[in-house]
Amino acid sequence: MWKFIALFITITMAAASLTAQPGQRGGGGQPAQSPTPSGSPRAAEPRIPDEPPVVTKHSARVGGKQLSYTVTTGYLPLNNEATGQTEAKIFFMAYTLDNAGDQKQRPLMFSFNGGPGSASVWLHLGALGPKRAKMLDDGTMPPPPYELVDNEDSWLDMTDLVFVDTVGTGYSRATKPEFASKFFSVNGDIRSVGDFIRLYLTRYERWSSPLFLVGESYGTTRVAGLSNHLFERGIGLNGVALVSMVTNFQSIRFANNNDLPLVLIFPSYTATAWYHKKLAPEYQNRPLRDVLKEAENFAANELAPAFLRIDRLSDQERESLLSKFSALSGLSRQFVENQGFRVELGEFNKELLRDRKRSTGRLDSRFLGFDRDSGGDGVDFDPSMTAIRPPYTATFNDYVRRQLGFKSDLEYYILGGGITSPWNYNINHGYADTTGALSQAMRKNPYMKVFLASGYYDLATPYFAADYTMSSMQLDQELRKNISTEYYESGHMMYIEKASLKKLKNDITVFIRNATAR
Repeated sequence: MWKFIALFITITMAAASLTAQPGQRGGGGQPAQSPTPSGSPRAAEPRIPDEPPVVTKHSARVGGKQLSYTVTTGYLPLNNEATGQTEAKIFFMAYTLDNAGDQKQRPLMFSFNGGPGSASVWLHLGALGPKRAKMLDDGTMPPPPYELVDNEDSWLDMTDLVFVDTVGTGYSRATKPEFASKFFSVNGDIRSVGDFIRLYLTRYERWSSPLFLVGESYGTTRVAGLSNHLFERGIGLNGVALVSMVTNFQSIRFANNNDLPLVLIFPSYTATAWYHKKLAPEYQNRPLRDVLKEAENFAANELAPAFLRIDRLSDQERESLLSKFSALSGLSRQFVENQGFRVELGEFNKELLRDRKRSTGRLDSRFLGFDRDSGGDGVDFDPSMTAIRPPYTATFNDYVRRQLGFKSDLEYYILGGGITSPWNYNINHGYADTTGALSQAMRKNPYMKVFLASGYYDLATPYFAADYTMSSMQLDQELRKNISTEYYESGHMMYIEKASLKKLKNDITVFIRNATAR
């Protein structure tokens, strides 16, 4: 189904080099010393003393059982070995199950969210941790004050969990302003997190545990890069879980002369229109999965090749394409024609329900927004983001102080605010892409399993774009068997919807069991 898409992709993506540069590493590796102008080695500067972590005991009901567990909350330092200087401190929260037997057999999972610039709170208090921010069952925002409850679908019964806030997120900070920018890049981020993982495995003696990574959104970019970066440093993974995947940014960046996102987001437009009952009757009254098959075939086999000669279509071809596009997107023929078939995300969010004076969400297109007026070209805000930010912010800040006993007057950067310079995507031309690193890791480590979770109503990282990316890794069919994919009738953070939260737990349970089977 991808043969036509492949025709119009210009291979301009420069795979980001994931090799650390001398003198730029944190707490691991063997970088060369940076000489002074005179050629003599720099005098080592004293490291900032480690702050002892806060260790607390808790229990929660998970999977119908009462689990007892220990939470370790604190920092690990990133030290420059050439200078001896602590350049950053990474904040983490580690959950270990009590009375779990031999730690050599107990899986350990490192968890990251995205942004870049997002703290680990979303996966932490949304899906994985033993406590979760309570939302309404459909994932919408409850009235304040917000509440933290036991998470029956926590992953803690399957694996120990380490939630990592990368530099510039949560409580994690560079120790000096001049150090910050080295962490604010694709490569620098991967290096620093790789150093954190090495140091955590060393200090907490978990080198022999089955190891997993899970990332969401930009966290999947990070995890894909880490999978190869860690393997090259002797850390083999049992599995990686990719929640709402984006590792190839060409697949989601709307730009002139890049038609790929217009093709790959189209089935998500169809899902959104189906949910809001805006499809043509011949599609609206059918099951979602059946309609999406039609949308996927249209996108790959009709829309993609049409973009190759969009201004040279015959009247008959243009009419046929226009009718099908409109029927499967819920958009009027006039609007699609006015846009020249190039309907970008913000335009779709504003146009689909304009007649109802509502906009749709980016992270989760089930959510509705109340814009100031219905006549503009774009939405005023993302209603799916505004629905989740206050509950997660409030419950985390209360939880980390009162229950975990970690007290700090620093602002916990939930999403944004801590990235103080533009993010460097480490590309010479084209688009950032860590897909190649994941592909290399899978070829080098044929035991590593990969799990992909995608939401049908996710317009930020569309499921069809993730499927395309997974299909482009040039893997041997034997290795492709290591990839499993699941879909959810929810959005970017599928776990905020109660049924999808339970399905995700069931799916990850199967994944971890398969990845640790001998």
